[in-house]
Amino acid sequence: MLYGGAAGGGKSYAMLADPLHGLNDPNFSGLLVRHTTEELRELIQKSQELYPKAIPGIKWSERKSQWTSPRGGRLWMSYLDKDMDVTRYQGQAFNWIGFDELTQWPSPFAWDYMRSRLRSAFSQDLGLYMRGTTNPGGSGHSWVKKMFIDPAPAGDSFWATNIETGEEIKFPAGHSRAGQPLFKRRFIPASLFDNPYLSEGGDYEAMLLSLPEHQRKQLLEGNWDVNEGAAFPEFSRDKHVVDPFKIPGSWTRFRACDYGYGSYTGVLWFAVSPSEQLVVYREMYCSKVTASDLADMILEAEAEDGTMRYGVLDSSLWHKRGDTGPSLAEQMNMKGCRWRPSDRSRGSRVAGKNEIHRRLQVEEFTNEPGLVFFSNCVNTIAQVPAIPLDKRNPEDVDTNAEDHLYDALRYGIMTRPRSSIWDYDPASQRSGFQAQDPKFGY
Repeated sequence: MLYGGAAGGGKSYAMLADPLHGLNDPNFSGLLVRHTTEELRELIQKSQELYPKAIPGIKWSERKSQWTSPRGGRLWMSYLDKDMDVTRYQGQAFNWIGFDELTQWPSPFAWDYMRSRLRSAFSQDLGLYMRGTTNPGGSGHSWVKKMFIDPAPAGDSFWATNIETGEEIKFPAGHSRAGQPLFKRRFIPASLFDNPYLSEGGDYEAMLLSLPEHQRKQLLEGNWDVNEGAAFPEFSRDKHVVDPFKIPGSWTRFRACDYGYGSYTGVLWFAVSPSEQLVVYREMYCSKVTASDLADMILEAEAEDGTMRYGVLDSSLWHKRGDTGPSLAEQMNMKGCRWRPSDRSRGSRVAGKNEIHRRLQVEEFTNEPGLVFFSNCVNTIAQVPAIPLDKRNPEDVDTNAEDHLYDALRYGIMTRPRSSIWDYDPASQRSGFQAQDPKFGY
């Protein structure tokens, strides 16, 4: 369950209050996390104000960063700064886990991994709970929105969906409950007016009303359709998303890929129209797929596309990383899934971002943008407008955000694709220039 939206709704106090129902049970084991140690310290201070009043005799251990109730229930308070921090909890079990300010995690990795720690021999008596709180915005805005906001109206419970495909997550084939949905999620919207302590008097509301429009919509209205510091505010579904159509066989086609096994792999397929408009007509977004298997998936997906002019792949995949076998790029090339390395030279990231800006502009003569996406590229359409700027370098995007499809888009665009009408044709070159009108010479 996620509680959040507008600022001032008492999210952190709600998060602190939620595990109190189980702390008086000696079998209760809970974990409450923030993204950084500094943020954790603030949450601990709030708990030190609340918990001794709620449970007389409860003890705080600074060394263990743990609350222990008189009856033995325990609640750890910790942080998860990097994805690998989750290994601190390997082998542990909790029946309650809370993430405060969930959109501060740039990917769902930590949330998903910690769900695997949600287990207890006493779960029938205590229940198993996964909780999150947040405002819109932040580097994790996109994945949190896809997981909790997009699938159902606020307040309604819904069967959990895969954020890559939007399909319900179900028990696999061969299971006694095969085909049945696994579990439910719910988003409960927060409002400033849910918290009389802050809303009465109107001072805090007046402060929120004075913010710039996008911040006001996020923090006062709890609007998830705006993203603070978005790198591509000019992106518009009305202008840049089109219904799929049959791509003429004469159009140049190519693909681009940002590969990741532990995180995500993003593959995009492009077509170039005679007016030089780029059309992103297919996407593939997956994780835990080997390079060899990915090559098979790509070749199968494009089997009926006709000639694929070229593919561009993250150049780091040609690095062998200490082993003596073929690199990941070489493994795919050997399968017949051909690639050339992307441009990762100094300044290429900023240049790629600038080229995307140029492509998103509406052309004066065609009245169309230089880049459009088929509506079935749902992950790309969600990721591009949501990706935030790097706060330290506003010329680039935040590399901690979900950016795999963005990187694939950037790799593809930076190959400077041209329409096939300009391509070199050996047959026409051999026959020489043939003037249509001998008088005027053309």
